[in-house]
Amino acid sequence: MTSFDVDAITLDVLRRRTSAKWRFYEPDVIPAWVAEMDYPLAEPIAEALRRALADSDTGYAWPAGLSEAFAAYAGEQWGWNVAPDRVTTLPDVLTGVAQALLRLTSPGDGVVITPPVYHPFFSVVTDVVGRRVVEAPLARSADDAYVIDLEVLERAFASPGVTAFLMSNPHNPTGGVASRDELRAVADLAARHGVAVISDEIHAPLVLPGAVHVPFLTVVDDDADAVALVSASKAWNLAGLKASQLVSTGRTARTVTARIPMEVTFTTGHLGVIAAAAAYREGGPWLADVVGLLDAQRRLLADLLAAELPRARYRVPEASYLAWIDLSAYGLGDDPAAVILERGRVGLSPGATFGTQGRGFVRLNFATSPAILREIVSRIARVVQ
Repeated sequence: MTSFDVDAITLDVLRRRTSAKWRFYEPDVIPAWVAEMDYPLAEPIAEALRRALADSDTGYAWPAGLSEAFAAYAGEQWGWNVAPDRVTTLPDVLTGVAQALLRLTSPGDGVVITPPVYHPFFSVVTDVVGRRVVEAPLARSADDAYVIDLEVLERAFASPGVTAFLMSNPHNPTGGVASRDELRAVADLAARHGVAVISDEIHAPLVLPGAVHVPFLTVVDDDADAVALVSASKAWNLAGLKASQLVSTGRTARTVTARIPMEVTFTTGHLGVIAAAAAYREGGPWLADVVGLLDAQRRLLADLLAAELPRARYRVPEASYLAWIDLSAYGLGDDPAAVILERGRVGLSPGATFGTQGRGFVRLNFATSPAILREIVSRIARVVQ
């Protein structure tokens, strides 16, 4: 039982929304691409926003309350002792990535990423901050999980001019969650080779039953060149309200956050700060309902694929609501998402945008109702029949 009626979530209701997810495609397309959930906003967040609007509280953001709220949440959820003065509020995670790279690396330096990986990593490294992408592709374990290949990672760290590692954990798009031992190994390699680590942990509140999130900054010393990027936006569906947090070690508090211009921090949305603080303080029960629902949805998707697309390769994700599905056995080419859009009228994220390792794959957002998820899979299945 959830705090909202999931069966009341219908396409007719959702198409009243005007966000990118629901306006990018034509009305007959079911969008399952961008990371927005279809669930109603948590009531404590909605109430906080209503109060702000009633008070005409729509000025520039003042982030102190959010830093304290996140620090308390991190301690309760992950046993992570975060000092509020080590938390810097920014509009979004990618802004934090860019600001960290600008201060931890130099023009032309190499930045390691682990494809298939969140596709904006490629462009923020090259186009936004003028660095080079160095790939250290993920490996597949015996049970088909995507894991960091430590030998490949060390070779990348040892490459000439490499100074940073941009990590996604929980991993987008594969849904993998790194263990404490894996993260310690990454930290040891980074320290040995003088590589700074920027850890994107935006999906951390959405770790699903059976997995445990370990914040990267809990496995490094306070003098490590490392930062973590976090946000309430994915877990509580607040992407359009623009508020994220960059958490520093003692060292990076001096080398990174102290040097971020006020003009950057002031682009944070005030309503985003209000919403995120409410999420961290009062959004726990709603999030628990959503995590339970996503747990059921990821397993429903496995059953649907087994029944209707038996040659699809899908490993149930450990976190979040993004399914990484290999459809190469169906002969739809390198970009099955384009074929499915044209013939099945479902909007999916093309796998190849996450790196060449994603050719033949799609990323599917299953944060919707069971009925809509069934219709999505049914439409895809009709394409390959």
